[in-house]
Amino acid sequence: MAQRQAYATETDNGGSAPEHPATRLRRLTDLTHRLARREAGGPRGGWRGDPRIWRRGIVLAVLALLLAAVMLVHSHIPNRIGNLGSLTETFLPWLGLAIPVLLVLGLVRRSATALLAVLLPAVVWLNLFGGLLSDKSGTGGDLMVATHNVNADNPDPAATARDVASSGAALLALEELPNSAVPVYEKALAPTYRYHAVEGTVGLWSKYPMSGVRAVDIKLGWTRAMRATVATPEGPVAVYVAHLPSVRVKMEAGFTARQRDKSADALGEAIADETLRRVVLLGDLNGTMNDRSLNAVTSQMRSTQGAAGSGFGFSWPASFPMARIDQIMVKGVEPESSWTLPRTDSDHLPIAARVKLDTSS
Repeated sequence: MAQRQAYATETDNGGSAPEHPATRLRRLTDLTHRLARREAGGPRGGWRGDPRIWRRGIVLAVLALLLAAVMLVHSHIPNRIGNLGSLTETFLPWLGLAIPVLLVLGLVRRSATALLAVLLPAVVWLNLFGGLLSDKSGTGGDLMVATHNVNADNPDPAATARDVASSGAALLALEELPNSAVPVYEKALAPTYRYHAVEGTVGLWSKYPMSGVRAVDIKLGWTRAMRATVATPEGPVAVYVAHLPSVRVKMEAGFTARQRDKSADALGEAIADETLRRVVLLGDLNGTMNDRSLNAVTSQMRSTQGAAGSGFGFSWPASFPMARIDQIMVKGVEPESSWTLPRTDSDHLPIAARVKLDTSS
């Protein structure tokens, strides 16, 4: 009764009546809703209750679907025009960068349609490359191998040789060896490797005896591939070293790789005819594992990076690696780990792997 009288007295005296707590709460809630609607830019406010979220962003949704389609059917993109299919496959992982861009644009546009569409390329990319994001490397292996395109114009071949030899690899393959620099590499690597052989512009250095060394004809007219039998403590291993022709970009033809592709087919035939069960391929293939033009090789061998690596292991160009065109591949051998080595004066990064030759256990 006293509170009611006080309220009446304040009103009669022209004062403002105290606001009931429930009324104040309701007023603050209404104010919050109005501010939210103002920030959303529409009378209905927010994502809920805004029918335009399904009509906006149609162009973004179409782009997302096209991106997913390219990744899904990349093997069907024709090579007849500028070898476009191989070009797409060489840089296929980088298409994933478009996914967060489309996601951000979808959020900015407040488009539920675009955001749902972006899920499709995200799922496709993860299906293709998600496995490379995890660390599959192990600590085992009874043979370490390495390969490096040393660059014919390397300003300090002796330092490059010492750098790759310090990796501890038992087998070291070098590509793009100019005749004038071969003695330099031989001298620098002699303290580490007792055995070596050079055929044309490729060479193999080994801590174990080698036999059956011969050039491999990859249809170039000059020697850029070789084969040797290495007598490891676990038994003989056929080791191939190859440097496939470079892919060229020509103004009149675009991305061309016809010579590279013919050489890849010849290399694949040589490996298929190999009589030894255990085979290791080291070299610069000028193509990625996704490139269908290397199917003659990749269909019968495993990539150590894909099976036992961590990340994409890009090896070229050394200044900003964008593709893994240098490969260590195996057949009848179990990959244990794979990684890139520190940069040298070459335009490629050296790569290394540990493999298990004794697969009986």
